[in-house]
Amino acid sequence: MGERTIWEAVGRWRFLLSSWPWRAVAYVLSTPLAAAASLAVLPFALVGGPLAARPVVAVERRRLRLVRAASAGGPVSWWDVAHLLVVVLLAVPSLVLGLALVLVLALIAGPLFVTPDRVLALGFGEVRTVQEAVPFALTGLALLPLLLYVFALVAGVHSTVARALLHPSGTRLRTELVQVAQSRERLVTAFDAERRRIERDLHDGAQQRVVSLVMQLGIAKLELPPDSPAAESVAGAHAQAKQLLVELREFVHGIHPQALSDLGLPAALQELADRSPIPVTVRCHVPARPSGTVESAAYFVVTEALSNAAKHSGATRIEVAASLRHNVLTVEVTDDGRGGADTGHGSGLTGLADRCAALGGTLSLSSPENGPTTVRAEFPC
Repeated sequence: MGERTIWEAVGRWRFLLSSWPWRAVAYVLSTPLAAAASLAVLPFALVGGPLAARPVVAVERRRLRLVRAASAGGPVSWWDVAHLLVVVLLAVPSLVLGLALVLVLALIAGPLFVTPDRVLALGFGEVRTVQEAVPFALTGLALLPLLLYVFALVAGVHSTVARALLHPSGTRLRTELVQVAQSRERLVTAFDAERRRIERDLHDGAQQRVVSLVMQLGIAKLELPPDSPAAESVAGAHAQAKQLLVELREFVHGIHPQALSDLGLPAALQELADRSPIPVTVRCHVPARPSGTVESAAYFVVTEALSNAAKHSGATRIEVAASLRHNVLTVEVTDDGRGGADTGHGSGLTGLADRCAALGGTLSLSSPENGPTTVRAEFPC
């Protein structure tokens, strides 16, 4: 998932390689022009009310998109006028940063413009040759990353103030919504961890004891005379124990498949296809493994879709596609059945839709009469 604010971006190691530094530069360097417009409209706003500042406020809201501090739209209020005052106050540091950037760029470009018959002034001294200009250029290269962080700091401070001023009534509500979303995600993660624990306990405990029971009954059956009264009872118990083992293995596999944990989503989906009573074609392009929670949710979406197709659709062919592009994992299951599926009538997809939503994803169903039926889930990674 990409950074949502400039503060998130600054904390990442790839900050200087992203577009964020230049977003900050564009925002800070445009602040003096915004300050001039704000200064011109402020007297009218103070006399005639905040609506007089609507044109400048609209432009300022769009300018704030550079640092993702506010949305465009919403009624103009006195908080917007207060924000214009902040823009005016930030004009001076923005001008200072602009001059500093020009100086650093001049230092870096010095070797390109110096000539033997021209003396080049670089702020801290004069140079006449390329050799003399190189130390200044190296100094400029060293100062540029630091200066970009300073631009980001100023833009970040302004974005924080803008968020507080332009949305004062909604800040607490948005914070609560974020906390609810994070709580739902923690619940899903805890649920998946519990599923893995139950699967591990059943696999290492109950399943192994049933395997031992099957072996002991098999040995007892061999040791008893075929015509003895106990032979038939032991043989029946042996058959029931083997059937119990098969059912237990299916149950354990349904809780959390081992292939998903060990080999990842492509292998787990192929295993599902091999076990399906309907021919299934799997196409996977998942170059990197997403988080275990997302991987598990995607797997169970496909599991439920295949189960529904086998029980209700009358399909003869199913296609499963999974791809990971632009930090979004997409899984899609399409069958050629009769269609008419509905998430509100016991299809089992309603709970999966809630689980997708808890992870910030979406689940959609397309099932016209006479088919085809397509179940599609998308998860941000």
